[in-house]
Amino acid sequence: MKLTKLILFAVIPLFALAAHAQDCPKKDFAPRKGDFTLAATVGYNSYASVKALPGTLANYEVSALSTDWSNKKLMVGIEGGWFFKDLWKLDLGGGVNFTNNPGYSGVPGTMDVAASAEDNMGEIPSYRAVADAQTLTYNVFLGVDRYFRTKKVPNLMWYAGLRVGMAYAQNQMRYDEYESMGKSVAEGWNLRGSIAMGVDYFVLPALYIGFQFEPFAYTYNMTTYKPQEGLSNLDADSHNFGFLAAPTIKIGFKF
Repeated sequence: MKLTKLILFAVIPLFALAAHAQDCPKKDFAPRKGDFTLAATVGYNSYASVKALPGTLANYEVSALSTDWSNKKLMVGIEGGWFFKDLWKLDLGGGVNFTNNPGYSGVPGTMDVAASAEDNMGEIPSYRAVADAQTLTYNVFLGVDRYFRTKKVPNLMWYAGLRVGMAYAQNQMRYDEYESMGKSVAEGWNLRGSIAMGVDYFVLPALYIGFQFEPFAYTYNMTTYKPQEGLSNLDADSHNFGFLAAPTIKIGFKF
């Protein structure tokens, strides 16, 4: 989905609902102190992702993971909120993923890598071992928002706030073959801080839709590889600055 479509899908319904609300009886569905919210979000993928390097090379190089939101694919997430005061809300979101890939031994063939293609005609190729691998990723953020009422449309509220968050990823591999130099490990983590702005429209007492973006965001990334056991870490880091970043659509419930 293109960024332009994402913004249009979020903003156009808000304007349409706001215009419709002016012709309807003014029932106030705005949140109050003690209310909770739970929303499904569609926005950029803020998780970190890293893959271990094979432990059979003679030299290695590394580059920091990309933290540019415009290069990330869209994803669906969950965000929870709590109005600890009438116009102040705490936000919390994130998730955890763990994957285990069982390893399998290789199957030797009869081909000679030093021989020509003609000499290897009819010989059996080797099957390399499947790596015994594990991957762990998690992402978490915490935020606080200050809401502002709209006089003409009581159920339309805009807000400004702050967000801080962290994402972590680890991948490790071990091949059951003689040329493997042991377990290879890769790690990456992001620290993120941003200013958030958005608008929520409370369609019903328990239902709202919203749109959010970040006028400014900063992300620090550290990427670390240990391709062979006993070697020192190979590190790279980066600093990313985003402006008018990370547009997000929200559809949620208030209770």
